[in-house]
Amino acid sequence: MITSRITSLVLALVVIGGSIAYIQYGKVSPSKNTVVVDVPLPTTEYSDNQNGPTIEDFVDTEDVMVSGEKKENISDRLDRKSKLYQRAKEITTPDGFINSNGEPVSIGQYVGKKVVLLDIWTYSCINCQRTTPYLNSWYEKYESNGFVIIGLHTPEFEFEKNYDNVRAAVEKFGIKFPVVLDNDYSTWNAYGNLYWPRKYLIDIDGFITYDHIGEGGYEETEKKIQEALKERAKILGENAHIDAPLTKEISTQNLGIISPETYFGSLRNEYFANGTPGQSITDTFILPDVLQRSRFYLEGVWNITKEYAESDDSNTVIVYPYTAKEVYLVASALPAVTVEVYRDGKALGHLAGEDVIEKDGVSNMKISDSRLYKIVKEESISAHTLELVVKGKGLKAFAFTFGN
Repeated sequence: MITSRITSLVLALVVIGGSIAYIQYGKVSPSKNTVVVDVPLPTTEYSDNQNGPTIEDFVDTEDVMVSGEKKENISDRLDRKSKLYQRAKEITTPDGFINSNGEPVSIGQYVGKKVVLLDIWTYSCINCQRTTPYLNSWYEKYESNGFVIIGLHTPEFEFEKNYDNVRAAVEKFGIKFPVVLDNDYSTWNAYGNLYWPRKYLIDIDGFITYDHIGEGGYEETEKKIQEALKERAKILGENAHIDAPLTKEISTQNLGIISPETYFGSLRNEYFANGTPGQSITDTFILPDVLQRSRFYLEGVWNITKEYAESDDSNTVIVYPYTAKEVYLVASALPAVTVEVYRDGKALGHLAGEDVIEKDGVSNMKISDSRLYKIVKEESISAHTLELVVKGKGLKAFAFTFGN
């Protein structure tokens, strides 16, 4: 399943000096105009000089020989690529940098030097989390060959705009490559993106030679990375060995129809079965006698806001009849709140996810930090009813997501 932006888009085309700005309705209200800029085209041949091209690197349009092979001159190369690929867009109005030694990060700074993989992600997205081990592996294997990953963190929820939250997630997931915060969606919009995760492979000349939506495709993506690095080495005249074994891929092929991503906030809560979708309200909810599959139900006093549902009393309840192998909840609570977890009226036992503690025949989960909580891990895709009994006020439920 790919996490897609479901909020509607209002696309305003504003001509400012020949550039286009995008504004996304319902999610972002930029305080300033965003100018979409292509990364710069190179004007000289490159060397492996990390300070950029020097006068000695200048080739103009003359052909040169590399290892006895005629080397395509830069003018012809750029002309050929411009007919095949789009130029990469530069990062715009960044809101912070992680793993950059305090320095700004741009795509343009790597043109002529490195191959860049721009990975658009957000830390509470389970699809993004399952992609991260592959990114870490590629970065470790190919960094010395002129490869860099830029993680563009574009938040789905308000709490994901918090710099400290993102930094903690980066540390938790073992991410070593630079991460840029895109809180206002300006770079997301520059690329016309709609999905988490999304990967754009940018070659040494600043062209997008490959992109991939969602999970999977890891072997194909790594082969494309190797191809781009081989081209880089040839252009720079380096003797690089880039035929490392591919990172072993874990299959993510769909094995059946699972429950959809389900939001609690009124902006996107179309699966709210015993309330009015789209309405922000504080109310007392009552469970019906008959439950529909892949719909969520609330019991007790809840405050429905645009982005989340918040428990407003003790012993409130969330019920969700699901079809999936794995169940996750994006949630937070301050102070921490204990949640009792039941599957078909019973404790989870050996099916408990890593955030659930089994003790004395009871399944408990402690909700505190704003993040994704792993609740259930079935042996296969199956249909069951999840019941969460919230033992205190202040739990904020943002979304259920499911895995297969």
